[in-house]
Amino acid sequence: MAVSSGFMMALERMGILTTSDHASVVSITIFITLLCACIVIGHLLEENRWMNESITALIIGLCTGVIILLTTKGKSSHILVFSEDLFFIYLLPPIIFNAGFQVKKKQFFRNFVTITLFGAVGTLISFVVISLGAIGILGKMDLGGLDMGGFLAIGAIFSATDSVCTLQVLNQDETPFLYSLVFGEGVVNDATSVVLFNAIQSFDLVHMDTAIALRFVWNFLYLFVMSTLLGVLAGLLSAYIIKTLYFGRHSTDREVSLMMLMAYLSYMLAELLDLSGILTVFFCGILMSHYTWHNVTESSRVTTKHTFATLSFIAEIFIFLYVGMDALDIEKWRFVSSSPGESIGVSSILLGLVLVGRAAFVFPLSFLSNLMKRSPEEKILFKKQVVIWWAGLMRGAVSMALAYNKFASSGNTQLRGNAIMITSTITVVLFSTVVFGLMTKPLIRLLLPCGINRQNSVSSEPPTPNELQTPLLVEEDGGLARPRSGLRMLLSIPRRSVHHYWRKFDDAFMRPVFGGRGFVPFVPGSPTERSVHPW
Repeated sequence: MAVSSGFMMALERMGILTTSDHASVVSITIFITLLCACIVIGHLLEENRWMNESITALIIGLCTGVIILLTTKGKSSHILVFSEDLFFIYLLPPIIFNAGFQVKKKQFFRNFVTITLFGAVGTLISFVVISLGAIGILGKMDLGGLDMGGFLAIGAIFSATDSVCTLQVLNQDETPFLYSLVFGEGVVNDATSVVLFNAIQSFDLVHMDTAIALRFVWNFLYLFVMSTLLGVLAGLLSAYIIKTLYFGRHSTDREVSLMMLMAYLSYMLAELLDLSGILTVFFCGILMSHYTWHNVTESSRVTTKHTFATLSFIAEIFIFLYVGMDALDIEKWRFVSSSPGESIGVSSILLGLVLVGRAAFVFPLSFLSNLMKRSPEEKILFKKQVVIWWAGLMRGAVSMALAYNKFASSGNTQLRGNAIMITSTITVVLFSTVVFGLMTKPLIRLLLPCGINRQNSVSSEPPTPNELQTPLLVEEDGGLARPRSGLRMLLSIPRRSVHHYWRKFDDAFMRPVFGGRGFVPFVPGSPTERSVHPW
């Protein structure tokens, strides 16, 4: 430490490093050290049924904030200032992209209607419930500075679930159905919440009429569809370029670089065009994993898979460590220090509205979804509904970023009402992440034992041809096999799903143009030709 301090002082005397640069270097060094500590401690707690990296990073951030408060005599609690741009431009894209890149596509698209129902319609229901509750309850309190736009913004802020923490508390292999449903809903939910928030900022929702309502609905549908199409186009373009030019014959680094840059470009283009970057980069990740990833060399496949996962992992820890330290910022709490009971009351009300708002759509929409499903295995049982309700109660960095956007300027606020909303958001985020996050895994083990999870995992995948044929021909009767009756055999014939027709279209039209699984570039002696074989 003394050596590094002497080196910094020498650079300052030489004019190479200014005082502000020195402070930045120290801050970044400390933050990287904390990230390393989070990874090490998270590894040591890997087998713990309660903890995960998100909660570990949040607790370490809080402890670090306390230490910084003590060393600075109450002047500051963080070494970096919370920045909405830092979150949305640099940290969120790799997390959402990797989620789309790694998601099990069959499971996701099999539940796509339910995911869209929960993520879009459910978020709107939650938004209405929380907004009306805020108007009816918080409107009677003397918070100061809150108008109708502020109450509607509260509805959008606290309708945003934490899809990042969902990645930590749900396992894609153990509970594939719940993972695809809750996480897929979280991605659509975040995009819907951001669209709602932006619409509230741009529309005069105080004087609502039919024209404004129709414009609001059209704006939402336009953003949802165009954001998805942009992600699909970016993924297909990357697949076509890599398949046609085949960079891997000269340099695998170019393949990896192009995939990373094209993914990030899709997100930035969406933001530039005022679309939802979250939806765009998520579907870009899905398309890249389906086409682009199979067009690169074997070494590039390994590299991209681990690179995307690593960037996502670091960004997740960074966010929770960041939020933990910023939660103790003395400037925000100074405004509410004179009335802590009021702040606790507002936080409790908001937390209660989050619970009610989520229950208001999970159970009714699950009932509606079950009506559309014929197979009993595909229905959302009550125990699963409880897990879906509970796992989506966590609020995270998206809520924080939107709250800062509405109630703060450059991370600070000078209005008492705005300060109360910032501190209440922080309280809800911390409580929901720690308490609900800690209880999610034990709740899943209690309601859905390992046997049920394994059964769901097996039944979620399409059966093999042998499995399809055997039940049609025989049925067990006291250990003896006998042919099925004509009627039972007819009713047992598996229906052709949407996936069946998509697979035929994909094999006939998409893969010849964009490549994909089984694609072998016709380059004699290429690494792909030697290591990749068609199905």
